[in-house]
Amino acid sequence: MDRNALAGSPAKAISIRDVNLYYGSLHVLKDIDLEIQPGEFFAFLGPSGCGKTTLLRLIAGFNQAQSGSVSVGDKDVLDMPPWKRDIGMVFQSYALWPHMTVARNVAFGLEERRLPRAEVEKRVAAALSLVGLSHLADRRPSQLSGGQQQRVALARTIAIEPKVLLLDEPLSNLDAKMRVEVRRELRELQQRLKLTTIFVTHDQEEANTVCDRIAVFNEGRILQVGSPMELYEKPASLFVANFLGTANFLEGEVIDGGLSQAFSVDGGGIIPIPSGVKVPKGAKLVFRPQYATIGRVESDAVSLKGTIIHREFLGATVRYGVEVGKTRVLVDAPFHSGDGLLSTGSETTLGIRPASVTWLNN
Repeated sequence: MDRNALAGSPAKAISIRDVNLYYGSLHVLKDIDLEIQPGEFFAFLGPSGCGKTTLLRLIAGFNQAQSGSVSVGDKDVLDMPPWKRDIGMVFQSYALWPHMTVARNVAFGLEERRLPRAEVEKRVAAALSLVGLSHLADRRPSQLSGGQQQRVALARTIAIEPKVLLLDEPLSNLDAKMRVEVRRELRELQQRLKLTTIFVTHDQEEANTVCDRIAVFNEGRILQVGSPMELYEKPASLFVANFLGTANFLEGEVIDGGLSQAFSVDGGGIIPIPSGVKVPKGAKLVFRPQYATIGRVESDAVSLKGTIIHREFLGATVRYGVEVGKTRVLVDAPFHSGDGLLSTGSETTLGIRPASVTWLNN
């Protein structure tokens, strides 16, 4: 079967402007502004209850906002019913019909659109070929693995040739190994189809590995938008720094030396503040575990004293928990065969390079 039988349409941009949504008196989405580029694989990332799925359902047409606009391409779709938006959505539960075969499940949306029988059969065959399930067309959902069910749900959505593909926590029902496999397949499929795709997840690893850009949500607001690397290296807030990977936060105060400034860490240690860097009032010093050394201090680093309180062997690295003053700091040290491990309870020195830290206060 020719996979190009699913012609689709050129990728569409999505523009969301000044969206506010309430459930009664509860303000769920707050002043949402977002631009998603044509063909982009975009993630909504955040904790449970932060508003990411609510916004996804709003784009699909299953929620209604009290203000704002949502455009797909050059068309405002906010007042359109879901079936007129040409948007496909894969639900977290997959929502497959248990009494229908795989092929009938994929055909369902096409039959509802009253397409000719020959066109339905062509699109079903093409969609199943794309997701690698042509040989299971006559099985029922109960005879499939979780990963295969997920592929059926995806094939059913692709078959209608949507302008935009929405994925609501599509990997949450799979085991860890299957999640890694299926997320790679999702990315490869999205790139082949060149569909504008939005992926909702609370798992930062999933978002980092498959998406071009990420919007980080919390309490109904978008806190920051950027590529996975941008968000990891240059978080705009303590929340983003903590949600996108592991981060250390040290309290202290700015010391003004006239021509230069430094940050005095609670528990001991002075970190020079690079020229031109403005440290917000009440900010904490932030750095990643791999950006510090333990047991040694390089020439361009500042030393902090601490006590090792725990360690975890992670294979390629050893993660140490070090108490600096009243704060627990995590440090990831590379591990090589034959290396000795530092003992818990022992005093140690941490090396931190001023260039690898930032200061955040919200």
